[in-house]
This record gives sequence, structure tokens and C-alpha cells, in this order.
Amino acid sequence: MDLVQIHQCFSDRTRLRIVHLLIQSPLCVCHFQTILGESQVKISKHLAYLRDKGMVEVERDQNWMVYSLSRKRTPELGRNLKCLEDCVRSDRVFARDLKKLAIIQKNCCEPTTAFHKSKRDRRRYGSAKHLASVSS
Repeated sequence: MDLVQIHQCFSDRTRLRIVHLLIQSPLCVCHFQTILGESQVKISKHLAYLRDKGMVEVERDQNWMVYSLSRKRTPELGRNLKCLEDCVRSDRVFARDLKKLAIIQKNCCEPTTAFHKSKRDRRRYGSAKHLASVSS
């Protein structure tokens, strides 16, 4: 992923919020809907855009599509993700998103692959609800 593609992905506030949440954990569309307060159609279009650019990957878990940041990261993408994390620390909207994410992680148990950062974690812990109780 080159620098222009990265900045194209970052050029929309909703996509920035999605990427910021994906830095924290893989999520499904229903999680984004709850956190961002946006429609399924809008979230899905932004996720499709990010997927087409190679920033996001998707994995099926029964009826859910679980999205995560691409494991194939260029150095430019890694630096820009770090910059995003640094830049949003004082932004109230991004802070509120993280609070909502924490609530979902504590209370939601489906899909089972959400909230796990690696396949090893998914095999080890199983459901997201169990992982949330382990990490608390």
C-alpha cells in the first residue's frame, strides 16, 4: 500500500474512525453500527472501500463478516497508523468510540472471532465474551 492510497483511506472521518477501531480489535459491521451510530449500508461501503485499497481484511464467522487491519503492512502504513493513534488522543469523538468499544467487548459474545487480535487467540479463548472477562 503506497502513501497516496493510505491518505485516500484516511481522507474521510468515518473511515478514520473505522481504522482507529480496527487498530484496537477486529470487528463486524454490527459493532461499527453501534459504536459509530451509522447505517449498515454506510459502514459496509466504507469497509468495502478500505478492503479494495488493501487496508482491511475480512474473515467469515458463521453469519458475520469480521474485519481487521491487513496483516501485510508497508512501513508507510505502520507509521501512519501510529500517527493516527497519536493524533486522535485528544479528540472527543475518537475517545467516545473507544468507550463504546470497551462496553461492547465486555457485553457482546458474537461473533466469536471479534475482539481477538490473532488466530491463536481465537483458538485459545473461543468466544469474545470469554476473552473480555479474561482481560478485565
